[in-house]
Amino acid sequence: MKDVPMETAGGPTTQATPEPEPAPADATGRGVVLVTGAAGLVGSHTCRELASHGWTVRALVRSPTKADRRLAGVPVQIVLGDLRSSDTLRVAVRGVDAVVHLAAIAIEKRDESYEDVNAAATIALLDAAHTAGVRRFVHMSQNGASSASPFRFLRSKGAAQDAVVASDLDWTVLRPSVIVGPEDEFVTVLARLVRLSPLVYPVPGGGTAKFQPVSVDDVARVIALSLERADSVRQTYPVGGPAALTLRQMIERVLLAMHAQRILIPVPVALLHPVIAAAQRVLPNPPVTTSLLELLAVDNTVGDMRVWTAFGLVPAPFAPEELTYLRNITVREAWRSLW
Repeated sequence: MKDVPMETAGGPTTQATPEPEPAPADATGRGVVLVTGAAGLVGSHTCRELASHGWTVRALVRSPTKADRRLAGVPVQIVLGDLRSSDTLRVAVRGVDAVVHLAAIAIEKRDESYEDVNAAATIALLDAAHTAGVRRFVHMSQNGASSASPFRFLRSKGAAQDAVVASDLDWTVLRPSVIVGPEDEFVTVLARLVRLSPLVYPVPGGGTAKFQPVSVDDVARVIALSLERADSVRQTYPVGGPAALTLRQMIERVLLAMHAQRILIPVPVALLHPVIAAAQRVLPNPPVTTSLLELLAVDNTVGDMRVWTAFGLVPAPFAPEELTYLRNITVREAWRSLW
């Protein structure tokens, strides 16, 4: 790795040096916080929220192009690197007061497995934070995550959560249901499929799978407040929106938001499985995988709503008027997202 300085988002994005420049002085005294997965949906919103709360934000990202687009105008230090690299982690945690760990994958790629990215990298980050003397650690887990889960994605997230809870750091664990917002990996995919399905819309399993969608802005607020509240240390919070919805109900609200009409056709998951498997082999960026399809069998609702009362927040509803950004998705954009 070449030794060149970190840069601020919006300027050149560079590899991190093993001896990074000290972070700018923090006028509010909140300190320096490292955000992993900072160019992702939750990461970019969290960086903005933390900066508005007076934190000096260090953003660990893999894609400089994505970082420049999603973090433009946000006062952050960019550290470019791979979470699985010990050199990257050593640089990233140097001089920070807290870590917000958001980086994870829901869809595997040839060189990215659930076990490596979601579990092993989290354990390595915990070790790096401990070695660097970092005390505060906020971890984004997943509703349903368990190291005993029969589903590899949830099992990898469960293993990561177990490692966080077993650490000697001052941790907070958040377990969200599906997180929604512009360019998310769930509702945006539903909307793209609307554009690619001009007459009928296949609904896996009849749309009976249950979710409790929560706004990414609300999740970012919870993360920021978690860092500021001493009573959140060593606490685990389920995070869900105000209402549990079936997949069919979510699709119906997406259609209303997009001013679109489709005939919803229930399709058994067993029939979709070979179709999705074939798409995985052909498409570089499949909208769904067989692993995610299987997760429809898992209830993704949240019964414990104490996070909202504890932090004095009212979560936004999953309503058509909150989803108007989906109208901007075009057929061309939907098609290009696959490739």
